[in-house]
Amino acid sequence: MTSATHLRSGGVSVVVDHSGPGLPAIVHWGADLGELDEAGLTSVLLANRLPARSQGPDDPVRVAVLPEHATGWLGRPGLAGAFADGTDWAPRFTVSDVESTATSLVVQAVSGSGLHLSTELVLSPQGLLRARHSLRNDGRAPYDLHSLVVALPVPPVAQELLDLTGRWCRERSPQRRQFDVGSWLREARGGRSGHDSSTVLLAGEPGFGFRHGEAWGVHLAWAGNGMAWAERSFTGTSVLAAGELLQPGEIELAPGDSYQMPWLFGVWSDRGLDGISDRFHQWLRARPGHPSRPRPVTLNVWEAVYFDHELGTLLTLVEQARQVGVERFVLDDGWFRHRRDDTAGLGDWYVDETVWPQGLTPLVDAVTGAGMEFGLWFEPEMVNLDSDLARAHPEWLLGASSGLPGDQRHQQVLDLGQQPAWDYLLERIDSLLSEYAIGYLKWDHNRHLVAASGHDGRAGVHRQTLGLYALLDELRRRHPGLEIESCASGGGRVDLGILEHTDRVWTSDCNDALERQSIQRWTGLLLPPELMGAHVGPTRSHTTHRTHDLSFRAATALFGHFGIEWDISAADPADREELRLWIALYTRLRGLLHTGDVVRGDSPDPAYWLHGVVAADRSAAVFAFVRLTTSVVENVGAVRLPGLDPYRTYVVRAVSPGAQPLELEATGRVLGEVGMQGPALHPEHAVVVELTSR
Repeated sequence: MTSATHLRSGGVSVVVDHSGPGLPAIVHWGADLGELDEAGLTSVLLANRLPARSQGPDDPVRVAVLPEHATGWLGRPGLAGAFADGTDWAPRFTVSDVESTATSLVVQAVSGSGLHLSTELVLSPQGLLRARHSLRNDGRAPYDLHSLVVALPVPPVAQELLDLTGRWCRERSPQRRQFDVGSWLREARGGRSGHDSSTVLLAGEPGFGFRHGEAWGVHLAWAGNGMAWAERSFTGTSVLAAGELLQPGEIELAPGDSYQMPWLFGVWSDRGLDGISDRFHQWLRARPGHPSRPRPVTLNVWEAVYFDHELGTLLTLVEQARQVGVERFVLDDGWFRHRRDDTAGLGDWYVDETVWPQGLTPLVDAVTGAGMEFGLWFEPEMVNLDSDLARAHPEWLLGASSGLPGDQRHQQVLDLGQQPAWDYLLERIDSLLSEYAIGYLKWDHNRHLVAASGHDGRAGVHRQTLGLYALLDELRRRHPGLEIESCASGGGRVDLGILEHTDRVWTSDCNDALERQSIQRWTGLLLPPELMGAHVGPTRSHTTHRTHDLSFRAATALFGHFGIEWDISAADPADREELRLWIALYTRLRGLLHTGDVVRGDSPDPAYWLHGVVAADRSAAVFAFVRLTTSVVENVGAVRLPGLDPYRTYVVRAVSPGAQPLELEATGRVLGEVGMQGPALHPEHAVVVELTSR
């Protein structure tokens, strides 16, 4: 019987060779191969039999899902570590058991020194390949684990790499390069996935775009330190790999102990980046805990009042929010003890009696009385040294045992690996959630974890991340229906690991609509619109000082989880009325925006973008025509609208409040192949059009 397994789901096939005695190797990952009987599986294996190399092993060994140095693989190994005496630093595993179904494979393997490896491969209904290893020490001495990663092979056609980078207020900027011989390594060492996260590391056909080309990618579902790399060997073998980044001594496995790495998500598409996004979006939306109720219009008061928490001012803002249609009102930083600026108070999670003599009750009652949900900002993982908490428990800080790192934003980090510190946070947050009608937490994280040693002096990011997950889960267990936003100086913690425990991300601290067009476009590679906080900022951006018309700011925010980050009580009546109309448009369209397929046009003119959402049944769509800057040519010509049903007839109307009338009728084939002339736009302007089928 053939020692191979064919996983097949969602238009994807994965053929795994586990004929042994070595670890399983993927022979095919990509297009659906149809039903394969034993002869068909054998033909796949034979067609991919490796030739002998003059300078390689006499019996060629295909690189496994865990690449092993001992087999002759001269690239980065999948397992790095050694026993306490330095032995077994290059183990060789032998398969001991295989269990498989039509969509999953679990392989057990052992090394001669007593290491036990379990490898899981699961192909989701959406065609996402999830993979991870678990390592157990069945030996007689401690094992110091340095790294454990999954590696997925990609074929020779994948000649180009694309991943993302960035910084605060410019998250997820794309970068491309040749997939040359050697390694392209991306690491996150700041205790979170990071503003500069690769997000999805992709390899594809040269020039692959949003709507064309074959591509393969990996994403690590982990909110702590991580690494991902693309490697092409001189032998011609290419892999994409990812795993948790572990510091020296962070994971020591005593006899009987085990370590399980985070899930790696592998994604394949034969229709460009939109196909990549579609698989991630469908998987996220199929989760049991995915937000199911309409995403409420959210007003956050940070850029309206900052630390100036004066009740009268906030009550005025509540009334203005009610009038324009806000559904969730969030009180940001500054409500707790000693917090008049960002230098003090973090960790003292008690309502400041000097600012709120009656507690938060007057504001909460006003918000809920106006028919809105109340939300509250926290930054539980951080602490100011100028706080009652830090003075009472300096031993609770990460680095306290070996010397605190330098302040960042006047902050240090509370060690969630210490049970008393974890218990304190749970008690404080739970107490406030029990006292007040709080339906939403904005959970911030405003510094990197540097030299993050726990109470025992060992590196502490792994324990910190697991402690965070446990804290979030316990709060949600105690308060069913509570929603939590992942914020980390904006978009510094955007990954599928944190989204197992939260309900959306704050995409960026930058509300400049021009910057947000790119930030949201590329965050959308991984996340659907309903998980991306997208707010209308003030006319003059807080972070860039650019000014934009309300129509551009609102049209940008429309394609996410819509909200407001602006002192609308100081806005003129005309702006408030236009904002009300945009909110009404969002509430009418969010059922489509948050369930449909995200599409992005491959524009020949970099100054002119088109993106949209098409209903799953292709009955309707919403598109935004966006001019980012001036063009070399006066008229960019007809723009193709992707994703439509070629056999339907659509009525196209401009729906942006105040936009020039636009109406035409055409088939999906005409709109998708011939295109339509977009509206005349000045730089940094956008128009939203709605398509309904007849």
